[in-house]
Amino acid sequence: MNVSEEPAGVGLRPLSARSVVLSLLLGTHPPELPVKVLVQAVEPFGVAGSTLRAALSRMVAAGDLRRTDTVYRLSDRLLERQRRQDAAVHPETRRWDGEWEMVVVTATGRGPAERAELRARLAELRLAELREGVWLRPANLRRPWPEDLDRVSERCRARPERPARELSARLWPLDAWAATARALLAHVARTDRPADRFTALAAVVRHLLADPVLPPELLPADWPGPALRTAYTDYQRELTEEMLGRAGR
Repeated sequence: MNVSEEPAGVGLRPLSARSVVLSLLLGTHPPELPVKVLVQAVEPFGVAGSTLRAALSRMVAAGDLRRTDTVYRLSDRLLERQRRQDAAVHPETRRWDGEWEMVVVTATGRGPAERAELRARLAELRLAELREGVWLRPANLRRPWPEDLDRVSERCRARPERPARELSARLWPLDAWAATARALLAHVARTDRPADRFTALAAVVRHLLADPVLPPELLPADWPGPALRTAYTDYQRELTEEMLGRAGR
């Protein structure tokens, strides 16, 4: 079974100036903001202007950001991270007909680092490992398939004999994911301070990245995924409106 998250914890991490900037840009479309807006946007989260400017310089040097005049934009490398985040918040699905995607890893002779990278990429595609080298998920999800993965694996469709709900429960820690999601929703509901809300919603979007996005008929009752997505999108809308309001001053 895939490693589960601790349901009792909500995974809150203190946000550095870099984390705040990345969170703001990852939630902005297109992912670019003038430095004036960034200075005003990070102030409620306890990031001083001098701290922000130092962080921006380091991020440009590290290749996280690109700068044009006074505008900062996510680098090409982080645009892929934004795409994954967008897909987690707004997944594209199709009606499920009972078929499953199956991916069998065929490449051999790879080192530990290559194997770990491949496992991470397959997990990002919301597949789960049934046994070493065999990955599955219901065929209800629309997303692009990286062509280079066809050189190291074979894809096919299958209809497992095991009942679909039983197989889903084996592949994903659904109860643990739901418990953490409910804890996050409760935390967001009782949090008022801007910095605390921002930190909580950053944890929300991280948790959504681990949502398997299963067909409704395979999910436990009262699945909190839709409520968690609504909480994030509502907050992101508020944050965008606030930034636009400051930019217009």
